[in-house]
Order: sequence, then structure tokens, then C-alpha cells
Amino acid sequence: MNKVLIITYYWPPSGGAGVQRWLKFSKYLPEFGWQPVILTVDPEYAAYPVTDYSLVADLPESVKVYTTPALNYFSFYKKNKSNIPSAGFANNLDNTFKGKFLRFVRGNFFLPDPRRGWNRYAFKKACQLIELEGIRNVITTSPPHSTQLIGLKLKKKFPSIKWTADLRDPWTDIYYYKQFYPTILSKAIDLRFEKDVLRNADKIFTVGPSLKTLFSSKIKGSEDKIEVITNGFDESDFKGISRQKPSRFTITYVGTLSDIYPVEGLIPAVNSLDLILRFVGTISEKTRKMLEDNIPANSLEILPYVTHEESIKFIMNSSLLLLIIPLHQSNKSIITGKLFEYMATGLPILCLGPVDGDAAQIIKKCRAGKTFVYYDIEKISSFLTEVSKKSFKADDSMVGSFSRSNLVRQIAKVLDYNNAD
Repeated sequence: MNKVLIITYYWPPSGGAGVQRWLKFSKYLPEFGWQPVILTVDPEYAAYPVTDYSLVADLPESVKVYTTPALNYFSFYKKNKSNIPSAGFANNLDNTFKGKFLRFVRGNFFLPDPRRGWNRYAFKKACQLIELEGIRNVITTSPPHSTQLIGLKLKKKFPSIKWTADLRDPWTDIYYYKQFYPTILSKAIDLRFEKDVLRNADKIFTVGPSLKTLFSSKIKGSEDKIEVITNGFDESDFKGISRQKPSRFTITYVGTLSDIYPVEGLIPAVNSLDLILRFVGTISEKTRKMLEDNIPANSLEILPYVTHEESIKFIMNSSLLLLIIPLHQSNKSIITGKLFEYMATGLPILCLGPVDGDAAQIIKKCRAGKTFVYYDIEKISSFLTEVSKKSFKADDSMVGSFSRSNLVRQIAKVLDYNNAD
């Protein structure tokens, strides 16, 4: 069986949506003739915003996982790991002078990101694995985008390997990039890193068509080597979980909710209907206070981060699922990982975000719900009323195309092509 080296910073026991992409793909790759070899950071040296030990059991024992030490530039947060930055700074956007100064330091002295403290250890181990395991295909996945620099260095040392850079998020265009106050020089360095990766990778995976357009615009002629491999859902995650219809109409949101995820348009609808609005995950203090001040206590549930397995149970035992796209100039390209698990439940989805965005197009194509602009109170309320009164049916065949096994089939085709080259 052919082998592929997958280099990823985030791996169980790290939690969060980013971990699941290659954890799930690795689970199914052997079915298509590819044996994944995983290289990741030793959890003792890692900086994880959240952990989820339940994910450890999701990978077959046959998959080899190698770990290395790392320099942890977040070590000063060790006493309180909740302060380790998470996606979108949902739980720790400190606008005091100290907070802004620390973000400036991060954005100008740790390029492309502080997790690059893993790179020299990972590069050394990757070189050993390439020779020991006879590996010809390497995949690096980010964020953190510093991981892509490992692939760039490996490609220079081993020109014959086929290197695929998997970019789950924008790099210098990420919606919170300006919160690091990058100087002109820092931005130029980051842009050079980004372009070097895009130019030298043999293949590039990304999660949606808008991101493909964004990345291909940076390097002339790169469009042909960029493949859209969306995130998806694992059918096995839903086995054995029985759906229990809530006693009251329940809207559930799972995941990060920072200050740039507008929820104000929901409040009038919630207050005019007999329903429960439930949030499960990391939520900013500002957003929490706004919700608690404007929604009666018996109509609002705010729960902390839970394991992936528990999150599946919450979304299964709901009436409708809420998806919110961050309010940002590049939000048309954002396709959150939870969208696909939402669709797998068969429940209707209410999406707040750009109606012409990538996520909205997937929802429309699968007839999985509707997307509205953030503050369209009248249409949001009308949709909730409609859904609460009649049954809902998505396009099962279209939804099924986003299963992890179907997506891995696309990945295997790329790897097969690389191997034949």
C-alpha cells in the first residue's frame, strides 16, 4: 500500500473542527489504497485552545502516529490554558493596552505564527520518515500556517516528493489578521511565505471555491493545481445516537461565537415565538451578556465547550440548527466545518451570513435550509415560523456527496495521479 505523510499540528487530544479534517480523512484513506503516516506535535509540548480526548479512539490502530517536541511560545499561559488564543479570539480579545501589545508582539515577532516553534523538530523527523518509510507524497495542513513552511523546506531538500499544501483558512486575508497590528515589513514577510508555499507546492487543497479564487489570484497560473476538497461529515459519528424530539422548538448553535458573529437579528424572533435558543461552545463575554440581557432565561441556554461526540448529540436533539458566518469583508469564502454535520442530521439550517457566499450555495444546492442577511428580522422570523409548522426534507443524495468517504475518494485520485507522475 502506498504511504502518504500527513504533517499536522492539531491532532487528538487537541479538540476543535480543524483536527477532524485529517483525522477523518486518515480514517478512510486505507480504503482507497493509501496508508497515512501522521507527524504531529507531542501533546506535552503543544498549545491547544481546547482538548477532546474522545477523538483519540477515532483512528484505527494501524495508522502510525509520530510526535516530536516543540518550543511552546504560549508557555506563559500554562497556568490558565483558557487564555491560549482560539479561532477568532472568541474568548480572549483583550483590548487593554497589554492585550493589544501582546497581539502586536505575536503579529510582528512570531511570523507566520507562534506555533512555528514546532517546525525544526518536525522537519528533522519528517526527513527521517521520508527515508525510513519510502514516502513520496507529503501533505501539510494549516492553520497554523507555519506548518506549510515545513512542507516548503521538505520540497527543497527532496525535490522528487509530491507536496500538497492543504489550506483550510485564508493566510494574510484571515478575518482577524489586522488584530495583530502587522507592520508593513511583517505583512510583506507573511505575504512572501504565503506566495512561496503557493508557488512551490505541487498541489493545493482548499475548502471552497472562493478560497480557490483567492489563492489562485496571488500566483499566476496556479489555478490548475488547486483542488477544492471541502470538509464533510463522518456517517459513523451518527450511528447509535437516537433522535429525541425536544419538548419545545429548539434552535442549536455549536462552536465558537465571538463578537463578529452577529446574533442580534435572532432576538426579536426568539422573543416572539415559544422556543429555546441554545449555544454550545466558546462564546465571548460581550455576546453572552447581550443575549442574557435581551432573551428571557427560560428561552436561552448557554453551555460550555463539549466533546465532539457530545456536540453530535446536541445537534441531533434539536428542531433547527443555527449557522452564523463571521461579519467580515471576506466572509463569502467561509465554510465552517459544522455545516456538513448539520446537514447530516437532516434538520433545517438557518444560516446568517452573505446570501451569495460559499456556505449559502451549499445549503441551497442541498436544499438544507435558508440563508439570510444578519439583520433581516422579518424574514428570519417568517422562516422560523414556517419551519416550526411543517416538516422539512433536504436532498439526501446531495448531502451524501459531502460524506468523508466520498471526499477521500477525491483525495486518493490526486495522490494516485502524483504517484503515477
